[in-house]
Amino acid sequence: MINAIIQHGMPSKDEYYDPKQPSASNAQWVPWLQKQLTVHDIKADTPEAPLAFKPQYDLWVKEVERFEITPETLLVGHSCGGGFWVRYLSEHPEIFVDKVVLIAPWLNLDHEEDIAFFDFQIDPGIVARANKFVVFASDNDDPEVTNSVNFLREKIPEAKFVDFHDYGHFCTRDMGTDAFPELLKELS
Repeated sequence: MINAIIQHGMPSKDEYYDPKQPSASNAQWVPWLQKQLTVHDIKADTPEAPLAFKPQYDLWVKEVERFEITPETLLVGHSCGGGFWVRYLSEHPEIFVDKVVLIAPWLNLDHEEDIAFFDFQIDPGIVARANKFVVFASDNDDPEVTNSVNFLREKIPEAKFVDFHDYGHFCTRDMGTDAFPELLKELS
């Protein structure tokens, strides 16, 4: 059975604790994508990483491993969630999936956050373990995300890179909508 795991990014601490804000797994385009996949008979899960504002890799792993990852699985990650999938797949060379789509992946290359979340080496064979491996980038994203995307272009050049104009960090405020048809198309 085809399934999808959609991993959110890293909210700010204020955003995380604000009762008026949705949880990270229910923010941005994530609910829209989950619904679109569901109506196409694809089970779509959105793990909620605890204390996501200060990510701890082992906690994120525990959350995503509650869901089955098979050769029919679609993996989606936004920002820190995209970087998470790069590390997870690099450290699990036995895993083969159908599709991986990373949206504005962030790898903390500049160490602007004091976290050990990204202390790992990218597996050069990571792209070969998916039928499709795509990275979305915007020309007006934050410099640290642009650096991460450029790093991935260098380390995994066989991935498909899709460049967008003026999508910012692919958040609702940047895109002006919760709908993300380009992402749904890549997953179809």
